[in-house]
Amino acid sequence: MAFIRWEPFREMEILRRQMDQVFSELTAVERGNSEISSSPRTAWVPAVELSDNGSELLLRVEIPGVEAKDLDVQVTQDAVSIAGEHRYEKHSQSNAKVHSEFRYGNFTRVIPLPTKVQNQQVKADLKDGILILTLPKLEQQSKVFKVNLGQSQSPTASIEAGNGNAQPSITSQ
Repeated sequence: MAFIRWEPFREMEILRRQMDQVFSELTAVERGNSEISSSPRTAWVPAVELSDNGSELLLRVEIPGVEAKDLDVQVTQDAVSIAGEHRYEKHSQSNAKVHSEFRYGNFTRVIPLPTKVQNQQVKADLKDGILILTLPKLEQQSKVFKVNLGQSQSPTASIEAGNGNAQPSITSQ
């Protein structure tokens, strides 16, 4: 049996560091003289919802306060990449903020797709802070090919006619 040494003060030190990190994140906005901190801990990532409707995928992205001109949406057959910027609105000094929990700055989100899509035929709509992408699925190419082994000709006749290489003919159904 192995003995494990219990160090209660080590666990207290870990808890103290975690609490310090939480409080420093909460006060990052106040330290910037009403400018929002751009530290990676305060990065904002939009929430997504992906649903399968049979012949298409429906991707909904929650991006309140972001205009279409501030978005860059790129779609491959396997993933959707959404990048943009939630801009900070500058106000006059008479309208100074006392408290703000809004997140500003750049964001990037890559959403892997469960199936391949036709990325040239994606439809997009931005309304009320929700970006809706309709992604038609790529039809699976599962054609069956029948191989004709040339049963009507003798093997020697097909070898002589084709440069010494016997090649069966392929017909599709």
